[in-house]
Amino acid sequence: MQNSVANGQGKTLAAIDLGSNSFHMIVARVTQNEMRPVERFGGRVQLGAGMKSNRLAPEAMERGLACLARFRQALDTLQPEQVRIVGTNALRAAKNAPLFIRQAEALMGYPVEVISGREEARLIYLGVAHTLADDDNSRLVVDIGGGSTEFIIGQRFEAKLRESLHMGCVTYRDRYFRQGKISPKRFEKAYRAAYQEVLKIRKAYKNHGWDNGVGSSGTMTSIEKLIIDKGWAEEGISAANLGRLKKLLLQYKDINSLSELSGLSERRRGVIVSGVAITCAIFDALNIQQINTSSGALREGVIYEIMGRFEHEDVRERSVMALMLRSEADQQNADQVESMATLLFDAVADDWQLDESDRALLCWAARLHEVGLSIAHSQFHKHGQYLIEHSDLAGFSKQMQRELALLVRSHRQKFPAGEFVSYEAGQRIRLKRLCILMRLAALFKYVTPVEGKPMFVMKVKGSEVTLFFDADWLQRHPLTSAALTSEQRYLKKIGFQLKFSSR
Repeated sequence: MQNSVANGQGKTLAAIDLGSNSFHMIVARVTQNEMRPVERFGGRVQLGAGMKSNRLAPEAMERGLACLARFRQALDTLQPEQVRIVGTNALRAAKNAPLFIRQAEALMGYPVEVISGREEARLIYLGVAHTLADDDNSRLVVDIGGGSTEFIIGQRFEAKLRESLHMGCVTYRDRYFRQGKISPKRFEKAYRAAYQEVLKIRKAYKNHGWDNGVGSSGTMTSIEKLIIDKGWAEEGISAANLGRLKKLLLQYKDINSLSELSGLSERRRGVIVSGVAITCAIFDALNIQQINTSSGALREGVIYEIMGRFEHEDVRERSVMALMLRSEADQQNADQVESMATLLFDAVADDWQLDESDRALLCWAARLHEVGLSIAHSQFHKHGQYLIEHSDLAGFSKQMQRELALLVRSHRQKFPAGEFVSYEAGQRIRLKRLCILMRLAALFKYVTPVEGKPMFVMKVKGSEVTLFFDADWLQRHPLTSAALTSEQRYLKKIGFQLKFSSR
C-alpha cells in the first residue's frame, strides 16, 4: 500500500491548459501505471483574440475567468490530489499577463505556470507519445495552437528536436482574415507568412528526418473530421486531401457561411481557414505527404509529467545536470553547498513555512550556483542568473526558472533587493528566506571540505536569524567569521537581522 501511494497509484490528478484559443481541463486517475481520464472539460476562450500592443483584451480575460470558474466547480467536486495549470503563447506574449494570472490564481487556488514554447513542445510530445505504439519509429509531431505551433521530432517517449513558431490559428485569423472575410488573396498571405516561419526550422528537421507524422489538438483533428465527412478518406490528412479542402473553403466568402459545412463544429468555424493555411504551409515546407492525428495533447502530457515525478523520473533533475555539464561546474563544490543548504533548510522549514517544492528549488540553486564561472569569474553570480533564466530547461516553467536564477544571483555579494520588487508580498518573503539559506550555505563552502558540517545550531524567529557555534569555533575560522560579519550588513539592508555567537 505504501508503494502504491509513493508511485501515485489510485491518485486523482488534474491538468489545465490555458491555450490561446481554448482552455482545457482533464481529470484523470492513475491506475496500474496508466492515466485513466475521469472527466474532460473545455471552453472556447480565445484568450489571444483582439490583442493590441501585446495586451490581452478585457473581454478575452473575462471569458477566460468565466471558463475557469466552471473548471473550479468541477475541481471542488472531484477533489484531485494534485492540480497543475499551464499557460502558453498568449500568456507568454501579453504584457498584462500578470494581471490575468493573479486573478486566475485567486479564483482557482493553484499557481499558474507560464511555460516556454519548447517546454510546451516537450509536454505535447509526451501526451502524444503515450497514445502511439511504443516502437522504434521516429515521429514528427505538429501541434497548431491559437498563438503558436509546436514541432517535435521524437522517438518513444523522448523528444529529440523541439521548436515553437509564432504562428497560430487565432493570431493568423485576426491578422489575415479580418472581419471574417475569406478570399484567395487573404489565404495566400497567411500561407506565405506561415511558410516563411517554417523555413526557420526546415533544414534542421529535414536533416534529422522522421518515419511518420502526427498532428495533435483541435486544428488537425478538425481538418481530419472535414476530410472524413466529405468521404475523401477514412482517417488521417493527406497532402492531396488538404488541397481539396483548401479549394472547398475558398468557395465561401466569409466565416459565417461556413456553417453549411456539416463536419465543422461551431467553435472551430472561426479559425479553420487560418488553420488550413498554416497546415498547407507546413506540408509544403517540410514536404509532408501524410499525417495521422492523435488524441494526446498538452494537458495529457502534463498529467504524464506529474506521474513521472511520482516515479522519481523528474526531467528537471536531468535539465539541471545537463546545464552543470555544459558549464563544467565543479561537482564537489555543488555537492558541498547543496548538503549545507539542506541542513539549514531542515533547521528552519517549519518556522519559515517552507515546503518540499522550496527544498527542491534550493537544492537546484546550490548545484547551479557556479555555472556563471563558464563565462567569467568576475560577477559570476550575475552570469549564472542570465544562463539559468535564458537556458532551455525542460520541466521548468518560466516563473520557476526566474526564481532559480534569482537564488543563484543572490547567493553572494550585495543583496539585489530590486530583483524582488515584482513579486507579491508573500512570494517576496519566501524567496528572500530561500536566498538567505543559499547565501549561508555558500558562505560555509570553505569549511565543509576540511571538517565536515560546521558545528552550529540555527534558529529563526520572523526576520531574525541566529547561529550558535561551539566554543572557539569562530576564532579558529577567521575567514568564515569575517564573512558572517559582512553578511550581517548585507541582510540588515533587506530587513533581516543575523546574529552569531558561541554557545
